[in-house]
Amino acid sequence: MGYNNINGIFVVILVYVDDILVASSDIVAVHELKSIFHRHFQIKDLGTLRYFLGIEVARSSKGIYLCQRKYTLDILADSSTLGSTPTKVPMQQNLNLTQTIGTPLPDPSVYRRLIGRLLYLTVSRPDICYSVNNLSQFMANPTYAHLHAAHKVLRYLKGAPGLGLLLSSSSSLHLEAYCDSDWASCPDTRRSISGYCIFLGSSLISWKSKKQSVVSKSSAKAEYRSMAVTCAELTWLKYILSALDVQHFQLVLLHRDNQAAIHIVANPVFHERTKHIELDCHLIRDQIQVGHICTRYVSSSNQLADIMTKALSSSVLNFHLSKMAVVNFYTPSCRGVLEDESSPHHVNEEKEGMVT
Repeated sequence: MGYNNINGIFVVILVYVDDILVASSDIVAVHELKSIFHRHFQIKDLGTLRYFLGIEVARSSKGIYLCQRKYTLDILADSSTLGSTPTKVPMQQNLNLTQTIGTPLPDPSVYRRLIGRLLYLTVSRPDICYSVNNLSQFMANPTYAHLHAAHKVLRYLKGAPGLGLLLSSSSSLHLEAYCDSDWASCPDTRRSISGYCIFLGSSLISWKSKKQSVVSKSSAKAEYRSMAVTCAELTWLKYILSALDVQHFQLVLLHRDNQAAIHIVANPVFHERTKHIELDCHLIRDQIQVGHICTRYVSSSNQLADIMTKALSSSVLNFHLSKMAVVNFYTPSCRGVLEDESSPHHVNEEKEGMVT
């Protein structure tokens, strides 16, 4: 990504192989940049962004909608699941998949290719992030049980292939984060799962679900590792905003549903029971002391990061998705959110960028 700012006009260039996206605060600057490109390269101007690397884009004064509907339908077609019965959740609650469960697949490449494609789908689908992360740890020796669980994710996608993110144009520029951990949840290694969701105003801009690299002897250690990872991501996002001339002077709210963890990080005294998490505590505490982050308690029912650490019921999943502004643009109730002329419904799959 390239960035330039002259006389208050910024130009951002995103390059992926031979596909280029250009964003600017001034349309004249965009035209001048394209003229420079034309003088030095043979390029094709595809106009306003509609489709880029499998991501469909629709926009209006209300905001920008991102989804991967065509990519999702391609996955379903290749997996012969277009005619399957949809499910309400991507993964069954309390499902304990292990490395040895089930009969090994005769051709593991089928499972590996499917999970690889689903991993890219999580770019716009936070609702399947935990499920796909869970299934990706079995790619070395997949079994029929793992493939069956992956097919349940496909059946969930069948129910709403057009689900995507709505980035509101009226959203504030205030960062806010939710983070959580599920202690010792992996039955094979007893490692914990960390997850976070970060919002810019009301728009979800960053999320992650990942198994921690080492075993945590206590839930407090798992909690603080999750908080430390989230703090690192928030620091990086603030640098990105600063590079785009968006100054973020407000405190970043970090929401947790563990009051003990909040009290420990606020306590300036370490003792024997907290020595094992001292480094993570210092990282978080330094951010608090310099006025970058403020921890807040949130009830477990409103902990949005739960979607990244465990399988949820359909009612809880839908509640979290509504808070994240994850909507299905292809339902009648949502079609009025954006203008019809910017709809990705008739997207041309050959259009892989704004300038190529």
